[in-house]
Amino acid sequence: QVQLVESGGGLVQPGGSLRLSCVASVERFDIQLMAWYRQPPGKQRDLVAGIIATGATNYADSVKGRFTISRDSAKNTVSLQMNNLEPEDTAVYYCMVLGAHLGSGQPTKYWGQGTQVTVSS
Repeated sequence: QVQLVESGGGLVQPGGSLRLSCVASVERFDIQLMAWYRQPPGKQRDLVAGIIATGATNYADSVKGRFTISRDSAKNTVSLQMNNLEPEDTAVYYCMVLGAHLGSGQPTKYWGQGTQVTVSS
């Protein structure tokens, strides 16, 4: 099984910073991708940033230069450093891992419960 626990959300003023963290508890599961998604009120859930085991990353255009994703593969953790936050960044942020249970080879996604980020003065 895979369980994801997120932390670090909250209320911050425009221009401020927050750091989100996600710890994945896994058993016999090979993690290939760790990512952060977000879902603003009334909108769909979209990718914010992703990182694979090699360290290669990709970002949504709206967060490039402001957000940084990092990963500690030994600890199965992924973090998202968010700087220069804008009101448009307000959303529920979700951690996601993609991988395969050992022996199955079937790609499987798991999601965290979400953490609220509110950017407001």
